[in-house]
Amino acid sequence: MTTESPTTEIAPTQSRPRPARSVLIAQAAFLLLGLYVLYGSLELGLWTTLGPGAGLFPFAMGAVLTLMSLIWVVQEQRAPSTPREEVELSQIAAVIGSLLVLATVLPFLGFQIALLLFLMYHLRIRARLGWVKSLIISVAGSVGVFYLFTLGLKVSLPVASIPPFSLIGV
Repeated sequence: MTTESPTTEIAPTQSRPRPARSVLIAQAAFLLLGLYVLYGSLELGLWTTLGPGAGLFPFAMGAVLTLMSLIWVVQEQRAPSTPREEVELSQIAAVIGSLLVLATVLPFLGFQIALLLFLMYHLRIRARLGWVKSLIISVAGSVGVFYLFTLGLKVSLPVASIPPFSLIGV
């Protein structure tokens, strides 16, 4: 009687895909930028006797950027992202061009109207959202951000310098 020992096959270890090098570099860059903003905002002061200091808003944004970077690192370690389709150069040019136009018209049209037009362009034309949804988001975004900065953070933003917009204070 011969006894044969059952052979057990050892399954090859499955290696998990690693995040792409470019992703790791981007994660490190955003994380370092967030930490730099946090540090720099502390030097500006978070609070004064009169209320929020110059560093409060940058500190909050630095904290959000740092937190989101860490979440991104964890997500990529769990399941690395798949390669995305390439972004067309025209999309990048449209964003950069519209930002340049925004910066150019800001002193004349004021923050609220310039940002309203900027958001309408990106939501209605670039993203192809409906008119109503684009208008609601654009008005809420431009007016909301304006009052957040002017009333909440006591930071003045440009108002229109050309009539009739300058007459109504937008």
